[in-house]
Amino acid sequence: MAGRIEDYALIGDMQTAALVSRDGAVDWLCLPRFDSPAVFAGLLGTDEHGFWRIGPADVPPAPAAFPQVLQHELSEFESSGELRIPATAHAPAVPADRRRYRGDSLILEQEWDTERGSVRVTDFMPPRHLTEGSGVPQMIRIVEGLSGRVRMRSALRMRFSYGRVVPWVHRIDEPDGSYRTVAVAGPDSVWLDGEAESYGRNLTTYSDFTIRKGERVAFALTWQASHLRAPDRPDAEAALAATEEFWRGWVEQCTFSGHYREPVIRSLITLKALTYAPTGGIVAAPTTSLPEDIGGVRNWDYRYTWLRDAAITLSSLLRTGYREEARAWREWLLRAVAGDPENLQIMYGIAGERELGEMELDWLPGYEGSTPVRTGNGAADQLQLDVYGEVVEALHLAHMTGLARSDHAHLLQLKLIGYLEKHWTEPDEGIWEVRGPRRHFVHSKVMAWVAVDRTIKLLEGTPTDGPIERWRKLRDDIHRDVCDKGYDTERNTFTQYYGGKELDASLLLIPQVGFLPPDDKRVIGTIEAIQRELLTEDGFVLRYPTHGQDGRNVDGLPGDEGAFLACSFWLADDLAMIGRVGEARDLFEKLLALRNDVGLLAEEWDPRRKRQVGNFPQAFSHVPLIDTALRLNASGAYQER
Repeated sequence: MAGRIEDYALIGDMQTAALVSRDGAVDWLCLPRFDSPAVFAGLLGTDEHGFWRIGPADVPPAPAAFPQVLQHELSEFESSGELRIPATAHAPAVPADRRRYRGDSLILEQEWDTERGSVRVTDFMPPRHLTEGSGVPQMIRIVEGLSGRVRMRSALRMRFSYGRVVPWVHRIDEPDGSYRTVAVAGPDSVWLDGEAESYGRNLTTYSDFTIRKGERVAFALTWQASHLRAPDRPDAEAALAATEEFWRGWVEQCTFSGHYREPVIRSLITLKALTYAPTGGIVAAPTTSLPEDIGGVRNWDYRYTWLRDAAITLSSLLRTGYREEARAWREWLLRAVAGDPENLQIMYGIAGERELGEMELDWLPGYEGSTPVRTGNGAADQLQLDVYGEVVEALHLAHMTGLARSDHAHLLQLKLIGYLEKHWTEPDEGIWEVRGPRRHFVHSKVMAWVAVDRTIKLLEGTPTDGPIERWRKLRDDIHRDVCDKGYDTERNTFTQYYGGKELDASLLLIPQVGFLPPDDKRVIGTIEAIQRELLTEDGFVLRYPTHGQDGRNVDGLPGDEGAFLACSFWLADDLAMIGRVGEARDLFEKLLALRNDVGLLAEEWDPRRKRQVGNFPQAFSHVPLIDTALRLNASGAYQER
């Protein structure tokens, strides 16, 4: 059974990622890419859909530690005093007593204390450019004895194609007397190399061993296309050293210093982990179908590159010193859009793929019964005019921070404005990808204004010719239109869409993008209206009221959702901008407290269940965390202390 979303930690190699639970179970891993079918899909189903658990086998069984059917089998002891684990059992699902990332890295360490000793399991995925040979994906797990002697069990159940396909698992004997275990199904093969004897039973591969103080036992799982030769055996210790050195070197490039360094660095590492290294594309999250409403249908595939998410991620990386990531993303953007900016999609595959057809995996019961489980994303076909603003803003920031000029990027920017000039007056689906009717969303119009404004500034600072006077008029027209049609004078607030009464947390971005100054009464009125109408009882921000004044769901979907963490960070930003710095700081620190014990955030917070919900970890939550920390540091928020 999958754990709570916040029970997981992330490891990855910047091409794919795994989620490791507190009990030592890997319940999610797609190979060889973020968007490939999962080999371990227990997160969205049960152990039958794939997992790999390593943990102590001699923890005294608590009532809930083992399946009830096994309780009678766990009462026997060997003469040595070690617990006899029946072959039908997996490693006990006992949470680790401690876990952490090793320094500023993506190397996870989990430790258990048992009656007979203590043990540590170190999990990581070495970046592929560090591995010898073909650069195939590897997951390495090193078991280390800290004290005493602890009996351990590895239980590995590989299921390809999101848990639907049982592979052919067999043993290959090597000339030197060693052996390897390989699982093959169709185009995929996964190779297990371990320093402990393994055996198969009940379609599961087990290893039972005792670890003593000072001993280390390594396991490695390697993917390889099934028609190719066997991958090389990994050197676990060398890979660990190289991975730690890589992350140390990457973090040293960060230019941020000040308060909240730890959460900022952890967020930056997470964003780097969500970047697909071969192309520069950035996934919104490494998972699919973790629900926004547990038990409901708001379950989406986030393993793609949203232009909006990638653009704001890029801005955070640029402002903390990471220019190489900006260059790689700009090149990805140019390849993805190609020569067709008029048909700009809101999202693409991580290599720039356009076809992201949505389908349902009906054999998976979903996370805590949340169905359907989806792959692909039908929102790729939506019209979201705000995306043009986010992309142009990112290109502008790259230019302003000294990234070498790209003629292709410059031409793309001009073409995007040419498209907006013709289409900004149209309704769209908006930032939240509503599956209801198109509307004239205020945020979309504001970001169209941003696109035009930043392009005018670019033309004013370069010798490039362009219709600058015409675009200045366009900028003024958009601004006037928003202020006339998107503002409710009676309530002193902007609204979600023209003619509506509902609010939308995206309105908090109006002062942040420079559409209006922070001290404008309309900005302050909007912030205060959102505080009145969109805050949960614990003070976090909903994106919008899912139920409109007529009782219907305004986003076209049944059910509800939690507080959106990005919007809550936006509110903290706005409060700092209008001088309410203490209030901003308090909200920011409340948001930091929602992170799990290794510093990760999902998309939303369920105020009823007091749990993280939505895909995990979520770039769109970690980016504004960084931005708000930067703003608070610049605002003098700590002079009061």
